[in-house]
Amino acid sequence: MSSAQEHYGEHDAHSHDGLRALPVTLTAPPQLAAWRTRALTVAAVFALLTLAFAFTHEGRNHIMRAYLMGYMTVFNFAGGGLVVLMLQYVTGGKWGLLLRRPLEAMTRTLPLVALLLIPIVIPYFGKHLYQWILFPDRASTDNALQQGWINKEQALTANFKRPMLNPHMMIAESCLIFAVLLTFMFLLNRWSLERDADPERGTEASYERWRIRFENLSGPGILIYVILLTLGAIVWIKSLDVTWYSSIWGLQFLVAQGYGVLALGILTVILLSRYEPMKTLLRTTEQHDLGKLAFAFVMLNIYLCFAEFLIIWSGNIPDELPWYLNRINGGWWVICSLDFICHWLVPFCLLLSRDLKRNKQKMIWICCWMIMARLIDMFWLIEPNFKNAAGNLTGEPLSILAYVTVPVTVLAAWAAYYITQLMARPLVVVNDPHLEEMLEPEHAH
Repeated sequence: MSSAQEHYGEHDAHSHDGLRALPVTLTAPPQLAAWRTRALTVAAVFALLTLAFAFTHEGRNHIMRAYLMGYMTVFNFAGGGLVVLMLQYVTGGKWGLLLRRPLEAMTRTLPLVALLLIPIVIPYFGKHLYQWILFPDRASTDNALQQGWINKEQALTANFKRPMLNPHMMIAESCLIFAVLLTFMFLLNRWSLERDADPERGTEASYERWRIRFENLSGPGILIYVILLTLGAIVWIKSLDVTWYSSIWGLQFLVAQGYGVLALGILTVILLSRYEPMKTLLRTTEQHDLGKLAFAFVMLNIYLCFAEFLIIWSGNIPDELPWYLNRINGGWWVICSLDFICHWLVPFCLLLSRDLKRNKQKMIWICCWMIMARLIDMFWLIEPNFKNAAGNLTGEPLSILAYVTVPVTVLAAWAAYYITQLMARPLVVVNDPHLEEMLEPEHAH
């Protein structure tokens, strides 16, 4: 960080009467290095525990499914961080000033997330997940139908969707998705540093020039991201069951990403507020605003998921009902109920409280709960697609542990890289018109 950035707060905070002083040093606190070490330790320990499941065929199947569960969770953080960052640039508001650096750090984990996708798109491993990779052509699919490994509807649908769902196209689609996302990530992060280093920073002309530049990229960027997310959700998740159709699948994933990103972002900001410079910036007012925004995403998530379920259930169409029946019958009602309670009911009820949204310690627990709920929801989306999935709940109790060890390994490794990116830049955006407003004395009671 430049000397000008280091002393920006000391120079400007005293130039306006009544403003609180911004700390001289705006870099991340040294405690983050200890957080990163803990995350790496957790990743190593749970990776070793995962090896116990790698020596049997079913164990490898469970590892790949659990890996997909963990992978989609970290993709939601990285990709969701990108779209929420673009949304903040388009909408404006001081709520994004606190989240700006955490969101940028999430986006800069996209190269790691792209590398983590490799085991999924490699056919040797991907065949443990996708029917259309295990039976990659019409002849092998027809043979699987004759052998009774798949049913007629699966065979017909797989053959119909072959132009989109095949190993080579999966690699091409994934490369396209990450090429575009990495381009957005590179531009937004580079411009953010250039804006803070702008020689005219602090002036109306500088604010307006950078606002227009970010808006011109982020506006179309959000639309492009939604299209690419829909493609990725179809190829990586929905195609686990080739017979499943949903017109709002991409939108559901988009809202769920906002749900998880806000939980992680708020958690990051509150934990960082124990130390400077975030300690000076995080007022009760801003924490309350972030809590209300998280509550809005909780409600939207409930609306989209329940509306789709209600429409499909009332329509009673044989091609659509099996997807939900597979997630309710055969012991899955327990997981379905757990998902409803953890993912929807608990966050909704708790975030209704004004006092709770203003309490740092309680918000830490709520955010951790919401992140855990995202993992449960991802498990409920992925695992019931497989024939032997019910055995995880009844006949093979030990195999369920893979759905703990593998996602925790992936999440902990990603968290260590996320913390590294947090440490790479100052935590405060200095060339923003809302900074002065946030340095005003607290008026909330």
